[in-house]
Amino acid sequence: MTTKKTVRIAMNGVTGRMGYRQHLVRSILAIREQGGVDIGDGTVIWPEPVLVGRREHALRALAERHGLDPATAVTTDLDAVLADDSIDIYFDSQITLAREAAITKAIAAGKHIYTEKPTATGLDGALALARQAKDAGIKHGVVQDKLFLPGLLKLKRLVDGGFFGRILSVRGEFGYWVFEGDWQAAQRPSWNYRTEDGGGIVVDMFPHWEYVLHELFGRVETVQAVTATHIPQRWDEQGKPYEATADDAAYGIFQLAGGIVAQINSSWSVRVNRDELVEFQVDGTEGSAVAGLRNCRVQHRSATPKPVWNPDLPATEVFREQWQEVPDNGEFDNGFKAQWELFLRHVVLDEPYTWDLLAGARGVQLAELGLTSAAEGTRLSVPELSL
Repeated sequence: MTTKKTVRIAMNGVTGRMGYRQHLVRSILAIREQGGVDIGDGTVIWPEPVLVGRREHALRALAERHGLDPATAVTTDLDAVLADDSIDIYFDSQITLAREAAITKAIAAGKHIYTEKPTATGLDGALALARQAKDAGIKHGVVQDKLFLPGLLKLKRLVDGGFFGRILSVRGEFGYWVFEGDWQAAQRPSWNYRTEDGGGIVVDMFPHWEYVLHELFGRVETVQAVTATHIPQRWDEQGKPYEATADDAAYGIFQLAGGIVAQINSSWSVRVNRDELVEFQVDGTEGSAVAGLRNCRVQHRSATPKPVWNPDLPATEVFREQWQEVPDNGEFDNGFKAQWELFLRHVVLDEPYTWDLLAGARGVQLAELGLTSAAEGTRLSVPELSL
C-alpha cells in the first residue's frame, strides 16, 4: 500500500508560457501522473498545486483543463495563500519585476521557496532574498534547468571522466529569430524587449550562462560584454508598435577559474544555422565536444584530422562527419521535472541541494556586471559572493 506525503505548492505565474508548460504541466502534473516521487518504504511525495494569479477566469480554466478542483486549487489572493499553514512551498514564475516582493512575503510567511530566475532585478535584492531565507531557516531553490538537459549531462560526463585533458576554451551559440510581431506573431512576450519592464537578453540569459559555466567548467572570474538592440521597433500582443528599449543580443567573453576562456553569443535576432538552438563547443588538449540541448558529439586527439588552409581549392572534407556521437547510455527526463523532484526530496527528506538563492544571486550578479561592462566598454572582475 502506498502512503502519500502531500506537499502543497502555491504556484504563482502559471498562466505564463514557462510557468504553465514547463512547471505546471511537464513537472508538477507529470509527477502526479507518474504516481508521485517515490522515496522508498512505500511512500511517495505527492505535490498538490494551488494556482495563484490575478486572472481568476484563466486560473479556473487551467484547473478545470487538468482535473484540479477550482474551489481549492485556485486563488487570486496571494496574502491569503501565504497565511495558509497547509501551504508548504511558494513557487514564483511571474515577470521579474514582481518576483522579489512576492518572495520576500513568502519567506516572511515561513514558506519554502522555489523560483525561476533572475531572482531579483539587481544584485542587492537577490542577496537580500538569500539572507532572508537563511535567517528564516527555510529551504530554497532556483531553477537551473539547463544543467539537466541531455546534451549538457553528456558534456558533464565527459568533463568528469577527464575526456578533454586540460580544458582550453568554451564557445557557446544561443538564439533564434524572434519575429517582430507585425506580420508574424512574436514567439516571446513584448515585455522581454522593454528595459522598464525587466526585459533584455542579458538579464534573461546571463544567469543561465553563469550556472552552466560555474557547474561544468569553473567559477566566472571576469566578464566583458557587448550588447545591441538590433530590432529597435516591435509590435505587441495587441498589434501595436512599440520601441524596443532592451538589448536583444549580447556577445560575452568570460574568463573562468583555471584559465579557461568562454565566449557566448546570445541573440533573439539571429537565424539558426546549427543543429540546435543552443550549442557549446569545448576544446581541450586531449579532445573536443559539441553539445546541444539533446545531442553531444566528440572528436578525440587520436582521431583529429589535419586540415590544411588552402583557399584556392574547394574543401574536400565534410568536417561534421569527422565527429562521433556520445550515446545516451540512459534515459533523460524533462530537466524542469528532474529538478523539481530533487527540490521536493530536499524539502521532505532534507537531502542535499546546492542550487539555492545564493546561486541565483550569482546569476543576477553576472547579468548586472555584463550590462555595466557593455555600457562602459570594460572588462570587469566578478567578485565571489557570500552571505
